[in-house]
Amino acid sequence: MLKAVTRCLWSNPVAGRRMMSHHISPNLSGRVAIVTASTDGIGLAAAEALGQRGAHVVVSSRRQANVDKAVSLLRSRNIKVIGTTCNVGKAEDRDKLISMTIEQCGGVDILVSNAAVNPFFGNILESTEEVWDKILGVNVKASFLLTKQVVPHMEKRGGGSVVIVSSVAGYQPVQGLGPYSVSKTALLGLTRALAPDLTHSNIRINCVAPGIIKICGKMSVLEEFLKQTSIKRLGQPEDIGGVIAFLCSYEASYITGETITVTGGMNCRL
Repeated sequence: MLKAVTRCLWSNPVAGRRMMSHHISPNLSGRVAIVTASTDGIGLAAAEALGQRGAHVVVSSRRQANVDKAVSLLRSRNIKVIGTTCNVGKAEDRDKLISMTIEQCGGVDILVSNAAVNPFFGNILESTEEVWDKILGVNVKASFLLTKQVVPHMEKRGGGSVVIVSSVAGYQPVQGLGPYSVSKTALLGLTRALAPDLTHSNIRINCVAPGIIKICGKMSVLEEFLKQTSIKRLGQPEDIGGVIAFLCSYEASYITGETITVTGGMNCRL
């Protein structure tokens, strides 16, 4: 009986089971991965990590010059990649990103929703309606709408994997970044809310909450956060990219609806 059940477990390796294979492989060869806000930092590291594992990567950014630079860099590292401009807060840009991916790559198996904005710093009580609309529109609503938009395309390929990038601020609001922190907390809930329904389509969805990543910012501020970590160094974008690639691989095929914190040991649980 057990052998009979085992023989029936064929499906998409980036989703929940194996498809048309007699061996388990973490390789993402033949898979197509969309990564938003992927011309630098965590997004670029995620694109590279997925590409190194064989995925055909689609990178995007709001500026064409940044897209061109990222595409050139990734191609120099023998990664299959195309790119386009995309402001995820605009419906027409989201449509363009998806349609270009389908036309040039034949489908989509992986979505990494990494784009986020923060136009406000200060007392949360001084934040305006426009600030909230901007932050929630890009950081939360666009993540949901992109996920919804790729579902039918993933279904055609037997399933897929979605990874949403949140933040340690989603667990531990950062002073001065109130609206941004709230948006990152919302992504934790969005991941859990979507997981049961996406499972019916053989699509897994998970979230990554990075800690303090060495991308930019004043060292004096970063060093204050560093005091809260067990691993006494700042995180690197590659630390997050590797976790994202893991969540898209077969090794993570029994993980959905979860958030992995990558914080160097910061105490950050709701």
